[in-house]
Order: sequence, then C-alpha cells, then structure tokens
Amino acid sequence: MTLKELLSSVSPEEYTDYPLYQELLKVKPEYGSSRHIEVKMVNGEVAVYNVHIGSLGDIVTYPIDVDPDLQVTKIQLLDAILAEMTSQNYDEAEQSEFWNDMTNLQKAKIIR
Repeated sequence: MTLKELLSSVSPEEYTDYPLYQELLKVKPEYGSSRHIEVKMVNGEVAVYNVHIGSLGDIVTYPIDVDPDLQVTKIQLLDAILAEMTSQNYDEAEQSEFWNDMTNLQKAKIIR
C-alpha cells in the first residue's frame, strides 16, 4: 500500500484537525522512485523512515513497508507517519521553512 492509498483508506472525519492530512489528500502523485516508507519498532517506539526524502508528490507514491512483527492498525500507522512528517522536534520557524521547501517542487527535488 502506498501513502496515498493509506490516506484514502481511513475516515476523513478522524483527521479534520490535521492540516497535513488535508494537504496530502490534495497532492497530485508524481513519478515516485524506488524508495519505501519504512515503519518498525525501535527502542519501544514506532519509528518511521523516508518521509522527508523527495517532494510531497513523490512521498505519497512510496510503498509503506511495515515490519511484520509490528502490529498496528491503519489509523496507528497513519498517525505515526503524520507525526514524523510534521517534524515535532522542530520549532515553528524550522517547520515553516521545511514545509516551504517540501511544497516547492523544484526546491524539494534539489535539496531532498
């Protein structure tokens, strides 16, 4: 399943307060690449990798590889991915700069 398919498979009502979810629903899928979103358990926490590489149009086309030993629902999986994409560890200015870069297709292709 790709990120775009995961976004479409959950109830939109669950994510009315998530601007990133709303933004990702509008993103037109691009060419993608051979990258995959990886989800696994690391030190007791769900860890998500490869959601900051490429433009948003690329990222929504990436298949999601979940460690077979990790038992998560679609909602838990999407929550973990959205949490990683929102860069919760950064201040507001850093997040704003990040999203400006990610939504600028030419810049995202160059710097990612």
